[in-house]
Amino acid sequence: SEFARQGTDAHTLCEFKVKTALGQKLEDPTKGLTYFDEEMAECTDEYAQFVMECLAAAKVSCKDPLIMIEQRLDFSKWVPGGFGTGDCLIVADDTLTVIDYKHGLGVLVDAEKNPQMMCYALGALNLFDGIYDIRQVSMTIFQPPRDNVSTCTMSKVELLQWAETVLKPAAELAAKGEGEYKAGDHCRFCKIKATCRKRTEYNLELARYDFAVPSTLQDEEIEAVLSKADELVNWAGDVKEYALQQALSGKQWDGWKLVEGRSNRRYVSEEAVAAKVEEAGFDPYKKKLLGITAMTKQLGKKRFKELLSDLVEKPQGKPVLVPESDKRPAMHTATDDFNDEK
Repeated sequence: SEFARQGTDAHTLCEFKVKTALGQKLEDPTKGLTYFDEEMAECTDEYAQFVMECLAAAKVSCKDPLIMIEQRLDFSKWVPGGFGTGDCLIVADDTLTVIDYKHGLGVLVDAEKNPQMMCYALGALNLFDGIYDIRQVSMTIFQPPRDNVSTCTMSKVELLQWAETVLKPAAELAAKGEGEYKAGDHCRFCKIKATCRKRTEYNLELARYDFAVPSTLQDEEIEAVLSKADELVNWAGDVKEYALQQALSGKQWDGWKLVEGRSNRRYVSEEAVAAKVEEAGFDPYKKKLLGITAMTKQLGKKRFKELLSDLVEKPQGKPVLVPESDKRPAMHTATDDFNDEK
């Protein structure tokens, strides 16, 4: 996907900047990056600075810590064929640090008991455990587009226990095509998300309410719908997109046909339009202030903050109902104020 390619470019730049900060002489890859912009430049600068700060902190307790960048990690001891790439690994005495850069803006990634990070940590242990007396593992997600730095720390014993009792048995079942399928928010990343039987069953469970008027449902029924509403919408969209792509490839769906959707008029040549309008004595252009996102991209986050921080406000967001596990603080409502006054 385009997001994946953008992430690849960002990782390439991250690797270059960290290795350069470590004293290596490398060719700047910027010109060859398709998705390079000011925001990517700043995000990768922040990452390189963060890595160097982590390395400096490691040197406080360890004279000569080991640091490895973009290291291939093999955790096939627990997951058949399992491997990945560690963006940054630091080994200092008894502590292993694993840092993973995320360039995505859409999904906030949490390091707490994150299976991907734990697998990468296992791969790193596989490399170093016989050489270093590692007792503690620190795993950090560095996600600058979301201003997110999330760290999870656990003992080596706890990590290995999880690997043997949870990861390995589940991976063995998966390798044999067995085990229990589990639908949920993670389905968005699956290649068969539109046709998965388990995901279909999971979402169609709501059909038992027979599309009743909400006011006629019991509280627990509404809560059940709320827990699946977002995933239901996503699943329906995935099925529709899959059906469309199949139809475009020649598939005939019973009762359905392909038609042209709505389209908007557009200029054949913007340059020719501008020339004709100016020739007629009119101004074809409208001057408009860049939006905050576009302005941040143009100036860069640091410069934007220096110039405009006192000219930007963030109004209260529209109320949204979310699970209790959401990390955002609960809103204070008028009902709360009334109850406080009683």
